[in-house]
Amino acid sequence: MALVTSKQMLLDAQKGHYAVGAFNAENMEMVQAIVQAAEELKAPVMIQTTGGTLKYATPKMFANMVKAVAETASVPVCIHLDHGPSFDMAVKCIVAGYTSVMIDGSKLPFEENIAISKKVADMAAAVGIPTEAELGKVGGKEDDTVSSGDDIYTDPQEAKEFAERTGISSLAVGIGTAHGFYKGTPVLDVNRLAEIREVVDVPLVLHGASGLTDEQVRSCVERGICKVNFATELRKAYTDAVKKYIAEDPDVFDPKKYQAAGRAAVVEQVKYRMTVCGCDGKAEN
Repeated sequence: MALVTSKQMLLDAQKGHYAVGAFNAENMEMVQAIVQAAEELKAPVMIQTTGGTLKYATPKMFANMVKAVAETASVPVCIHLDHGPSFDMAVKCIVAGYTSVMIDGSKLPFEENIAISKKVADMAAAVGIPTEAELGKVGGKEDDTVSSGDDIYTDPQEAKEFAERTGISSLAVGIGTAHGFYKGTPVLDVNRLAEIREVVDVPLVLHGASGLTDEQVRSCVERGICKVNFATELRKAYTDAVKKYIAEDPDVFDPKKYQAAGRAAVVEQVKYRMTVCGCDGKAEN
């Protein structure tokens, strides 16, 4: 089927008390793997690229890859800009064919974050594209930038004001998660998440889920998370499988062979996380 936007799939998740899995792709094989997993589990799915990934290949290239795979898929597929760094990048992605965008102004002061988020949301809404924004900070590493651990938590009343003033379609919140793998055991403020859910109407998004336990992810979904992002653990699954293939067959020179192994590993990782999020079976007619 044709690409869809994230708006209805996240509203359906909010109503159905599950979360859509949003998976970052770095190449064609990962795109294929993510959609294959979604089809096998009859799950709606979002495929994401960060600003850093779009320095490696253009928005048009990724949009066309996802579009080509989605056209033959039997489940809803959305392509989303993750951690969009600027208004211009959001525009480029929409022009290229992205069906959802994020603007990340979380490192800016509150009013500046509102201003840039509203600017992107207004522009995107004019052409029917939903916008995700972030309030509070997710620690760890986003592409090549390491964020600090200070002031990472989202204030519920600020979240309410932020959502109302910006007109965004979904909101990523800071409750103690971090990008990349965790060096220790993360402590998530799920009570804060529940408080945010009470006062914010738009679907809530959890970033930095790679490395969280099944119980932690499910706990967040139970308290209102409608979209969960996974990136680092997919990269690791893909890379580990490629390394293993080459170690077992060091004379291999056909990239299709070891990349197929990477693709298969990503399929299994995505299926596992979709089941944890509870979105399996939610795309069945």
